[in-house]
Amino acid sequence: MKLQNKIFLGVAGGIAVGAVTRIDGAETLRAVVTALEPFGTVFIRLITMVVVPLVVASLFLGVASLGDLRRLGRIGGKTLAYFLVTTLCAAAIGLGIATAAHLGRGLDQGSRASLTSGLEPRQAAQAGSTGAPPTLLQTFIDMTPQNPFASAAQGDLLPLIIAVCIFGAAATTARGDGARAVISFFEGVNDLSMVVIGWLMWLAPFAVFVLIASTVARSGLDLLASLAAYSVVVVAAMAVHLTVVLLPALRFGAQVEVRRFFRAVSDALVLAFSTASSNVTLPVSMAAARNRLGLSSEIVSFVLPSGVTLNKNGAAVYKAATAVFIANLYGVALGPAQWVTIVLTTVMASAAGAGVPGSSLVTTLIVLNAVGLGPHAAAGIALVVAVDRPLDMCRSTLNTISNLIGAAWVERTEARA
Repeated sequence: MKLQNKIFLGVAGGIAVGAVTRIDGAETLRAVVTALEPFGTVFIRLITMVVVPLVVASLFLGVASLGDLRRLGRIGGKTLAYFLVTTLCAAAIGLGIATAAHLGRGLDQGSRASLTSGLEPRQAAQAGSTGAPPTLLQTFIDMTPQNPFASAAQGDLLPLIIAVCIFGAAATTARGDGARAVISFFEGVNDLSMVVIGWLMWLAPFAVFVLIASTVARSGLDLLASLAAYSVVVVAAMAVHLTVVLLPALRFGAQVEVRRFFRAVSDALVLAFSTASSNVTLPVSMAAARNRLGLSSEIVSFVLPSGVTLNKNGAAVYKAATAVFIANLYGVALGPAQWVTIVLTTVMASAAGAGVPGSSLVTTLIVLNAVGLGPHAAAGIALVVAVDRPLDMCRSTLNTISNLIGAAWVERTEARA
């Protein structure tokens, strides 16, 4: 049985077992499922362990193999242009659909109080870690590498990626045994990372089963009931973005058949959905892009690690729709100026978030503060925290799809050059 089928069975089995634990009298089974959750967490930590060595090694080799700094600049420019355009489109679609659906209007004070009951303390603790929204200048300063080893230790991929690109570019101009030795070293690291990923994938079906089962056991299948309209609109906006923006880019820009694409990357998408993490999915995405889509290592090694940090289409849809929802709940008037603010801050906040579960929920506060929600921002986030996990699973999947399509598009444009 193929790996993606095993992972899918793990998802289905986790939902079924988690649902059974919600039945009266199944408290013992619920306790067992909940006790197994640390095994899923261990799997996520193990596969996250591979991310930094894989990103550093594969990106260094990809940049060094370009052989021409002009080609590096060309590929980088195309990649950033794709990220910017698709993220802007995602934010605009999330904003437009949420506005057209009048999302958040009509909820009375009592209903709002019942939704936020018990959630404010937890969300306030999360909100405390966001600080003030970063300015454009501060974002530029933060992405400038200072200590690549510290960035690697903290999981801060963007300055690490820039540092690796600089050293990889130096390797294209350096000559002698020293440069060849460094390249050979990173080839070894890359090969070992792929071996470790192969080992960990044997554990993936069980780990996914445990993660899904424990989530359903803890929250219940009726998780979406209280916020059904909000959840439906956000997922619908993601589907519109996929249909209107990404699939045409895949079919006509990258010239890849849609069925072939999804068949080739299905294991990465199922893993993204089940773990709600673009970072965790990165090694599997890179393997799928190389081995089944047939993309070149230099393109995959540059586009996909950069995309995990910078290109979060699902998060952009989510943030824009959530800003409209919460603003309408609190009676904050939204006009053209606020719409532009939502789109621009959504793009910045999406790039600022990490590719790990729950990060988009926290960085959405940047968008809410920008439109003037002020003291209501954290309480507004508490309204949606109950349904964040399933929405996080959806947006992580869309993020992964967008990054893979971006790699295919860049590959196609380079073939024409």
